Amino acid sequence: MKEKIILASSSPRRRELISLITDNFEIHTRDVDETIEEGTSPEDAVMLLSLKKAKAVSDLFRGRTVIGADTIVVYDDVILGKPENRENAKEMLSALSGRTHQVLTGVTITDGEKTDTFFVSSEVTFFDLTEDEISAYVQSGEPDDKAGAYAIQGKGSLFVEKINGDYFNIVGFPVSEVNRHLKAF
Repeated sequence: MKEKIILASSSPRRRELISLITDNFEIHTRDVDETIEEGTSPEDAVMLLSLKKAKAVSDLFRGRTVIGADTIVVYDDVILGKPENRENAKEMLSALSGRTHQVLTGVTITDGEKTDTFFVSSEVTFFDLTEDEISAYVQSGEPDDKAGAYAIQGKGSLFVEKINGDYFNIVGFPVSEVNRHLKAF
């Protein structure tokens, strides 16, 4: 690929993970409306969000390959976004305690003419968490900007009993699937 790929994400984790695929990339982002219509499935929601992010940047760079991504946590068919505040983070972590949830990452690759949108799903099971563990974690600030109120690559890893699926998907960028789709693109 001659021209640099554009990653439509300011996430430091995605920046780090795309560098496993290529060093030939740059970052450009635009704000998008992340509202999802009620009744939209989590799978469709995460793909739509990745498409919105990729398309917003692709509109500025016609003909260039743009990758947009979005990650959500789903428990009991409910999407757990980023916590609104620390109390909300505690509620989310309490709900996930001792249970299995899904992490979905939607990815869109587009050049403005052709578009490939897909999602990857992984399962995460948490140990039973005490109120003290949850409170200490929330006070650390790590959950503040994280879907589901935790970061598996950070101190949130201490809550994880097991995972089923792609670890990097849970971090927010399913590297091997993105690489395969890029090669086919």
